[in-house]
Amino acid sequence: MRRREFITILGGAAAAWPFTARAQQADRVRRVGMLTVWADHDADAQVNVAQFRRGLAELGWFDGRNIRIEVRWGASDPERYRRYSAELVAFAPDVILAVGSSTVSALQQATRSVPIVFVGVVDPVGGGYVTSLVRPGGHITGFSNPEYATSGKWLELLKEIAPRVTRVAILRNPNIPSGFGQFGALQGAAASFGVELSPVDLRDSGEIERAVTAFARGPNDGLIVTGLASAFIHRDLIFSLAARLRLPAVYPNRRFVRDGGLVSYGPVLGDDYWRAAGYVDRILKGAKPGDLPVQAPTKYETVLNLKTAKALGLDIPPSVFARADEVIE
Repeated sequence: MRRREFITILGGAAAAWPFTARAQQADRVRRVGMLTVWADHDADAQVNVAQFRRGLAELGWFDGRNIRIEVRWGASDPERYRRYSAELVAFAPDVILAVGSSTVSALQQATRSVPIVFVGVVDPVGGGYVTSLVRPGGHITGFSNPEYATSGKWLELLKEIAPRVTRVAILRNPNIPSGFGQFGALQGAAASFGVELSPVDLRDSGEIERAVTAFARGPNDGLIVTGLASAFIHRDLIFSLAARLRLPAVYPNRRFVRDGGLVSYGPVLGDDYWRAAGYVDRILKGAKPGDLPVQAPTKYETVLNLKTAKALGLDIPPSVFARADEVIE
């Protein structure tokens, strides 16, 4: 064989190798795990999972074709978080989507190497999941809930709807950093609105009922429910207490208001799941989680339940109607 022919053949083979490798990589079915704090019968949670799948599909990833998605439903059960974390790690996923701080903590105990993208985490730095928001630095990154400073919007909205309120109970979870962080942010804003705050710990239904009932004294009282999965689980009890004790209440997202709460301010539900699909796509293509900055919500909404407002005898000011993205009648 002549030298020139040999070089041509060798060069052609070398050029073909990357294409062959890419084709083999494209043909390989990638594995994506998902662990959520919600129960599988929760309609909103199913919609959020669908948003995540839609985001992946828009980027060319289809479950059953080039990816396989395994979903585990934690149903606010710490034992399930631990068991399902071990199951998902054994599934040998390329990346895991974690919904809520509790699931991230459980997965962090189960693996120090599998890439994790989270949603629904209020304070990822305070929780010890990332080193910083700009450069997470490890195997975890994602999309956080609003910064603590936005908690002041709940107090502002409550005073706008019920100006007479001077005492406010804050439903929080004392076992996670955001429970203290959100309460601290609300305390910082309380003086400017002339209100006194009282923390109520969200541990179980009995404690919630006793504490809120003991707190309520009269027409100058109000309620703020912080962004917690446990609050949504106990939402029927919270709604009944607010109605019976005639407490104007502000909630962290629209699902509370849809089910009977008075008013909410918070991120648009499902948007962070759709955005998380973009990070999963980048990780599947070789990006490192530690190089992907933690992102905050970009879309917020105010939702008002007019029927609940009328039941509480509240005259909603025009300013609230003007800023409401949705009014439920």
